[in-house]
Amino acid sequence: MVLIALYYLAPLDELTGVSLLVSLIIGLLVLAAMTAYQVWAILRAAHPGSVPSRPLATTVLLFLLLFAATYFLMSHTSSSNFNVHALTRTDSIYFTVTVFATVGFGDISPASQVARLVVTAQMIFNLIVLGLGVSLIVGAVQQARQDNPDGRNRKLAPDRASA
Repeated sequence: MVLIALYYLAPLDELTGVSLLVSLIIGLLVLAAMTAYQVWAILRAAHPGSVPSRPLATTVLLFLLLFAATYFLMSHTSSSNFNVHALTRTDSIYFTVTVFATVGFGDISPASQVARLVVTAQMIFNLIVLGLGVSLIVGAVQQARQDNPDGRNRKLAPDRASA
């Protein structure tokens, strides 16, 4: 809920002068860093099997909001990017989720070549986020269970190097 509130409250209108490509790359780097942190947190958790759905849900939500913000900015940068004049924030989320879910209702569609490239990139990243994200998080849980079978808090456990 916090991420959704930030999406609606963020001053996206003020970012229309910033390069969309730079913004998207920075957002994807933040997403990668957050995912890496979540995998690290799972590896350090006392009970790693109890937390994998939350990091995955957070990663997917941030991914969707990143593309929704990109589409919002694209539609406000140039009215020729989509078949509707200017996407609202809700329109942008709706479009992002229809692309993510591969539903594609057709009421909003990319009209410019740039918009089509960004939507194509989102479709490719959809597969990566789902496949790699699930794999990383499940792998981290399995690794943490192997490394910590008794469920002790790893932060308080003695350092293995000194044993």
